[in-house]
Amino acid sequence: MQSVMSCLFINRGNHRYSAFTLVELLVVIVVVAILMGLLIPALTLARASARKISCMSNLSQIGIAIHSYSFEYNDSIPIGPTAPPFLSPADFYPSTGAPTSLVSLRNGEPVGLGLLLREHLHQQPKVLFCPDPDQYISADAELANVGIRQAQCSYYYRHASVTRLFDSPTDPPPYHVALTNLGQNRNGRPIRALAIDTQFLCPPDLAEFNVKPRTHHQEKFANILFSDGHVVSSLNADGWFTVDLCDYTYIRDAFDKILEVLEHADEEQ
Repeated sequence: MQSVMSCLFINRGNHRYSAFTLVELLVVIVVVAILMGLLIPALTLARASARKISCMSNLSQIGIAIHSYSFEYNDSIPIGPTAPPFLSPADFYPSTGAPTSLVSLRNGEPVGLGLLLREHLHQQPKVLFCPDPDQYISADAELANVGIRQAQCSYYYRHASVTRLFDSPTDPPPYHVALTNLGQNRNGRPIRALAIDTQFLCPPDLAEFNVKPRTHHQEKFANILFSDGHVVSSLNADGWFTVDLCDYTYIRDAFDKILEVLEHADEEQ
């Protein structure tokens, strides 16, 4: 009997010592919270870095496609087609060769980087979409619109540096821009940047025209594709690469501002 009681006493004692006290439980919770506070920012930073690298890889693949296209089309970069009459703010391609994020026009005709989809990017069309958008966009839905209606990707493509709101009858549209001789920008510097992440801001009531904010990487930086095929990531300090049309007085100058961003990119290394 005494032996049994001793065992029961020992078992109760072991149970008593194996349980957490309230203080111990609180200490564990605090430690876990501190560890989570340290790990979550690191994991977030790692994911953002991975998306940044993936975006740069996408642009690199676009660069390879442009070079392949140029080789096949007498040194020309993808350009055209002829812009339709500019009738609505929903027309994102008012003149032939305007800088644009479109891959197809309102009639579904491929435009800009969309000209690469048939042959040069047909196996990897989603490289036209940045993996780090700040607004939800369905790459599948946009690609399904090509050939049917207007669709856009994640990158502004320089095209031919045209900023007019309609094609001029006295100034014929450009149909050939040589990859090996892109010329100079409006600042007298060599044209180098071909494509860049869209960082676009606008008033919310323009959504009825499908004009919506399109930004990436939390507007912290922009990835840039240069004509020689290399890609860099540059800080978007003070909105250097942001097309900000939140002031209605700037809306008419939208394409001028897009080209200005690409001219800023010309200065990057």
